[in-house]
Amino acid sequence: MNERAVHAVVVAYRTPEQLDRCLARLERWSPVTVVDNSSSAAVQEVAARHGAMYTDSGRNIGFAAAVNVALERLAKADCDVLLLNPDAVIGRGDVRRLARHLHHPGNERVAAVAPRLRGEGGREERVGWPFPTPIRMCAEAVGLGRLPARRRFVTGAVLLLRREAIDDVGPFDERFFLYAEEADWQRRAYARGWTSAVCTDVVAEHAGAASSTDPRRREALFHAAQETYVRKWHGASGWWLYRAAACTGAAGRAIVLRRERRRAAVARLLLYLEGPRRRAALGQD
Repeated sequence: MNERAVHAVVVAYRTPEQLDRCLARLERWSPVTVVDNSSSAAVQEVAARHGAMYTDSGRNIGFAAAVNVALERLAKADCDVLLLNPDAVIGRGDVRRLARHLHHPGNERVAAVAPRLRGEGGREERVGWPFPTPIRMCAEAVGLGRLPARRRFVTGAVLLLRREAIDDVGPFDERFFLYAEEADWQRRAYARGWTSAVCTDVVAEHAGAASSTDPRRREALFHAAQETYVRKWHGASGWWLYRAAACTGAAGRAIVLRRERRRAAVARLLLYLEGPRRRAALGQD
């Protein structure tokens, strides 16, 4: 079985306390590169204390672009790359298990493997998702969003990428500022014959929401990324169908639901009527 080294990449944006907890669990077992999108002295101090390589990107260039900074520096290194959010925690033993799963006989075409994720309070988070498509959004609008999907991606809070796949697929698409960049990379990998997997024997902790304390801002960024993804893979007409279906589903939920769920549905409807990328651009920092 392949015993290739693993190099961890953490994109930080403020939250030095979360980064400290994240790096502490790795116990200096794996080399780590911290790319800091906040130019924070506190983040730099935490990285230095844990023996991580530190890179200041100079400004908030987004997650995909920050990952690419690290990937470029690791281009000639014979290592798999662990993408690790600062709000996620995984121990070195579990990183080893992920690596063993990635290189297990029969998994030679697995490009990316993720562990199960457990959120605050022990709640299990969904890791495997179908790729966004206009047809799937139409199904979701009429309550059929849980229909099985043939092609799926795994979320990127903790994501181990195979070196050969990185070399074949290339860097992340920097049009994605935050969210959906891992879905896009895995969609490109699928087009080249790779797959993704979940290692159910490994569980990582995930606090979530490390990038922003503003839930409305997070919502706008998430759906802006969906818009970018759908426009890229399904064109302008596909986006209009996706947007119309999202508006229809949100309007229906706003009619039948009550209290907080109704307010959330109304907010989603207004977001899609305005346009997620337009809303996100208005709040760009």
